Amino acid sequence: MKLLEGKVAIVTGAARGIGKAIAVKYASEGANIAFTDLVIDENAMATKKELEGYGVKVLAISSNAASFEEAHKVVEDVVKEFGRVDILVNNAGITKDGLMMRMSEQQWDMVINVNLKSAFNYVHAVTPVMMKQKSGSIINMSSVVGVGGNAGQSNYSASKAGMIGLAKSIAQELGSRGVRANAVAPGFIITEMTDKLPEEVKKLWAEQIPLRRGGTPEDVANVCLFLASDMSGYVTGQVISVCGGMKM
Repeated sequence: MKLLEGKVAIVTGAARGIGKAIAVKYASEGANIAFTDLVIDENAMATKKELEGYGVKVLAISSNAASFEEAHKVVEDVVKEFGRVDILVNNAGITKDGLMMRMSEQQWDMVINVNLKSAFNYVHAVTPVMMKQKSGSIINMSSVVGVGGNAGQSNYSASKAGMIGLAKSIAQELGSRGVRANAVAPGFIITEMTDKLPEEVKKLWAEQIPLRRGGTPEDVANVCLFLASDMSGYVTGQVISVCGGMKM
């Protein structure tokens, strides 16, 4: 028996990177998947095909997670197609880094809207569905900088700290209905974005991590699998760092 057999998962921003790794992990464990991205391009279609290779149903949906209306439409379409939503992973995110004194209002607003408001949009949309089911797992993708901050990333850090506060509040609101909410805080994860960093920068990062390596998207996906499955049935309102000990 697979861990997510028969369950339905929505993963936002999942055409590549960590989101894709989570969707693949879930599909390999039997979940039907609906994933979103701003544009469903060739890359997203390749992800859809890979997920379908596990014998599950897959919806690839072009949607702006920062839009309240579009998020609700996605959830409506998923319920219409699959009849339920068991797992929501709020993974959509961007960075617009800069020091506070130079940061524009647009840089602030874009990051807060895509990273944090998107999670509100989707939680708002799935809440009645999960309450009616009396079950569900909501996973917010935070970051170690949402716990400890980071110079030059005040907008990103604030958005990721907000993801933690949101998860903890939802855990308290919906716990009596059997709905759980947790946050995952990745550290230095090797993705397309971080892979472009100079080798000496990556080496310096690794030296500061007790496990002496950057994480992989699969490292994050494994924790998200635990939180999505019944194995974590008594875990809610928690922040689990996936950072190799970088932040303790």
